Amino acid sequence: MSISYFMLKRKVKMQKKKVVLIRWSMYISAAIVIGTILFVSAYILISGLTNINPSLFEFEYNSTNVSLFPAFVNTITIMFLALALSVPVGIFSAVYLTEYASKSNKLVKYIRLAAETLSGIPSIVYGLFGMLLFVVYLKMGYSILAGAFTLAIMVLPVIMRTAEEALIAVPDTFREGSFGLGAGKLRTTFKIILPSAFPGIFAGIILSVGRIFGETAALIFTAGTATGIAQNISASGRTLAVHLYNISSEGLYMKQAAATAAVLFIMVIIINSAAYFVAGKLGKGKD
Repeated sequence: MSISYFMLKRKVKMQKKKVVLIRWSMYISAAIVIGTILFVSAYILISGLTNINPSLFEFEYNSTNVSLFPAFVNTITIMFLALALSVPVGIFSAVYLTEYASKSNKLVKYIRLAAETLSGIPSIVYGLFGMLLFVVYLKMGYSILAGAFTLAIMVLPVIMRTAEEALIAVPDTFREGSFGLGAGKLRTTFKIILPSAFPGIFAGIILSVGRIFGETAALIFTAGTATGIAQNISASGRTLAVHLYNISSEGLYMKQAAATAAVLFIMVIIINSAAYFVAGKLGKGKD
């Protein structure tokens, strides 16, 4: 009895040591991640905010002011165009996969496999594809529209997969209750399921906005690097990320590059915070 007791006690001590080791490993890992994020954020903001001046926001770009305002306008234009092209297709694809397609349908498996594969493709590959298809083959040239189409294809898998997961997370009791009250499949989907899954769908859109704002490689090959505000969607224009890349690679405007990085960083934070706030409010409103 005594030997068994001591063996059990020793085993318990070993288990406690393992738990403590795992707990401290988690704490250290979290501290490293948080510290890295805080360091990078502080570096961008401190080095950038001190170099912001009114000339950076002038309407026209020139070699004296290196204004980021035209790039900002082009970024917003491309963002809305890309979302207008990708969001409806992504959501309707997710609705088909979750609500209408048979679970034994092999096509569904292939579509999901293709979406997951596309999510992992480097952006430079999308840029070369967009250049060959939209710029060269369809003769759009370097334009806002070619860049928007390329970004729409790039973020489509993210929107589709997040929307699909959000729809799957909606309890089946919602569907059964709607059907029990006499609602059809279409009404149930658009009146019950989609509103309930909206916060999750919106999260996918937020991720897509962040990727659009930070994208560079795909847009250099499709939207071009023109410094002015694009007069129409068929004209070339650089986004903020491309603008930052160009002026930093030249090595002549490092202060303006730091300021542009800070502005881009703050914009992404504001957009994400506002989007999460709206999604949270809408989610509480439905509860």
